[in-house]
Amino acid sequence: MLHEPARASATADLMRAGRETARLSMVFRYAIAERLGLTVSDLECLDYLADVGSATAGQVAERTNLTTGAVTSMLRRLQQAGYVTADRDPADRRRVIVTLRPERSAELERPYERFAERAERLIEGYSVEEVELLVRHYDRMQAMYLAELDRLRNGDSAQRSS
Repeated sequence: MLHEPARASATADLMRAGRETARLSMVFRYAIAERLGLTVSDLECLDYLADVGSATAGQVAERTNLTTGAVTSMLRRLQQAGYVTADRDPADRRRVIVTLRPERSAELERPYERFAERAERLIEGYSVEEVELLVRHYDRMQAMYLAELDRLRNGDSAQRSS
């Protein structure tokens, strides 16, 4: 148990660094959105579509944590601006399939180019095992975020430590 204070200190440092990274990421996203003339929700929607290709309006609502009404307004705005297409699902005419227009992708990537180059140089200094550890960490953090979002959406405010 000699290492417990060191582990507690390292864990506290990791948690602080994670909070600061999340905060700076959010500030960065606001700056990118402003530069593109978008809202952060617009940018989150477009980034999500860039990752998945196409999604239903309901999936966009879930991933952006917006109401379906807010997503409908956002998608109309993004469609009018030429960022997305929105087509009825041929299998279920009640659903709308939203797709990022490929010709707009480069425009959305441009503000991130310098950051991406710097991130690549940073990662070059890591071993394959370290990169794999980071990927596992991010995957687990994403799963935790999704679980917590689900819990919050369902009104469960109980504090749990599992």
